[in-house]
Amino acid sequence: MKAIVINQYGDTDQFVEANLPQPQLKDNQVLIELHATSINRFDTKVRRGEMAEVISFDFPIILGLDAAGVVVEIGKDVTQFKVGDEVFANSSLKSGTYTEYVAVKESLVAHKPKNITFKEAAAVPMVGLTAWQAMVEFGRVKEGDHVLIHAGSGGVGSFAIQIAKSFGAYVYSTASGKNEDMLKKLGVDRFINYKTTDFAEVAKDLDLVLDTLGGETLAKSLALVKDGGRIVSTVGQADQEKAKARNITVEALAAKSNGNHLAKLAELIEKGQVKPYIGHEFPLTAHGLSEAHKISESHHAKGKIVIVIK
Repeated sequence: MKAIVINQYGDTDQFVEANLPQPQLKDNQVLIELHATSINRFDTKVRRGEMAEVISFDFPIILGLDAAGVVVEIGKDVTQFKVGDEVFANSSLKSGTYTEYVAVKESLVAHKPKNITFKEAAAVPMVGLTAWQAMVEFGRVKEGDHVLIHAGSGGVGSFAIQIAKSFGAYVYSTASGKNEDMLKKLGVDRFINYKTTDFAEVAKDLDLVLDTLGGETLAKSLALVKDGGRIVSTVGQADQEKAKARNITVEALAAKSNGNHLAKLAELIEKGQVKPYIGHEFPLTAHGLSEAHKISESHHAKGKIVIVIK
């Protein structure tokens, strides 16, 4: 099978095309013929070697976590899927998706929403799970909540906005002025242009904050949360002493692969309450992956960066 791999850690020029054997299927796995995958921040960290002390990888490494495609084989213990099913999944850390086939545990897979394409489905898993777990599992968002979502034009932010709105929350979100129309289409009630406006002057008495930026943004956001509220960050941890003094619950979120959560996202997508937003598309080639990673590392990608496989 065709795969795009790295043979050593480094810059975006490390990608090369390889011909590798198809994965050996375990009893609790499904083999997915991939139609598309997408880029996540985690992919770029692995490529640069920043995860090497945390996770032991063997070269060549196939990067990628998001999968969308068709089931072509199932393990003997699989009960929820059959050959021919259209699915999407958040793969395990060592079963990369920059390739034509991937074997994934049944518990990490969900049926693809019928009303979206494989490309759109590939844009969902990692960022969708992060947003779901931040807004729903941790945030317990509910009707009438006032929620601040930073970097709303990014992958996680764009999903978090839609999920919060589907629960009836009032949503503030930050982004640059060029993304105002996009965020308002996603449902944002109060857009904040971070280049011209201090979000702390606009968003106050918040029930929930989702931070994807860290640093000063995270510190300032804590002060805007109501006593008893919640703040979750994907890149850091809010000051726990300050939070405890005001009974604010804090979380440093590392999203977990979960097929049940993906299925809940699929329900929202099929109802039209959530829609993946694709900002960039590239082919499954060494050059395509290199260009995709460059855009990801620029931190100026709109929506998701998708890799089209077939």
